Amino acid sequence: MNAAPARFSAIVRARVRAAVRRPPRLTPDQAADRALLLRLLSLLLQYPDAELAEGRPVVAAAVRALPRSPAAAELAAFTDWFTARDPQALERHYVEHFDLRRKSSLHLTYYLHGDTRRRGMALLTLARRYRAAGWEIAGGELPDHLPVVLEFAALAGPGPGEAPLRQHRRGLDLIHRALADARSPYRHLMAALLTLLPRATEADRAAVAALAAEGPPAEDVGLSPFGDGAFAPPGAAGPTGRADAPVVPPPLPPFPSFPEGHR
Repeated sequence: MNAAPARFSAIVRARVRAAVRRPPRLTPDQAADRALLLRLLSLLLQYPDAELAEGRPVVAAAVRALPRSPAAAELAAFTDWFTARDPQALERHYVEHFDLRRKSSLHLTYYLHGDTRRRGMALLTLARRYRAAGWEIAGGELPDHLPVVLEFAALAGPGPGEAPLRQHRRGLDLIHRALADARSPYRHLMAALLTLLPRATEADRAAVAALAAEGPPAEDVGLSPFGDGAFAPPGAAGPTGRADAPVVPPPLPPFPSFPEGHR
């Protein structure tokens, strides 16, 4: 049997995969529109405190002014709900879906590494990526918190800026799936974000199904090599008093399986 056709097919598959994963080439206007979309997603995925609640009319007007796109339509569907809800109800909804449910946590490295040592290193690597780009995290958030990752993507552009989003595509799919299962309007924001990323492959879909059923990796040996307490973002002092102390956040709540019959 001639091995050339098999080698040719492998080369074609590799190049197709590379093309699918490659960040888009944008005109300056397209890049500006994309950055605005990412910044709006970053803002709307933050905790809806009094300041954000007060600014809802301005945010909704910015969404209405976006050029037509699937992402803009999803944002509009979300802001229709977001602007009509009582602020306290918004706060309760956010806490219920993002703080109390592990399967829709906004901390992306959890889905890839679980509560393991590797997660600590992933957090440190991400923080160093931000610093190398000349960007510092403000507000004490972990570097893998989705609004932080989105803000970096908006500032640094589709290539290096969106690389963390592409790396955590499967976690983003799972968050969207969990929010859709719960019928949360926040599913529209995740759907909008996914339209900006390369299309999921069969391998991605299989991995998300396995993650939904089994949860992320776990280990019983503890996380002590990376210290105690919460990860210190760039410029912040860790529990030892040293800035950028490479420590790991506390474990998240138990990871539940999706109910049977979930589509």
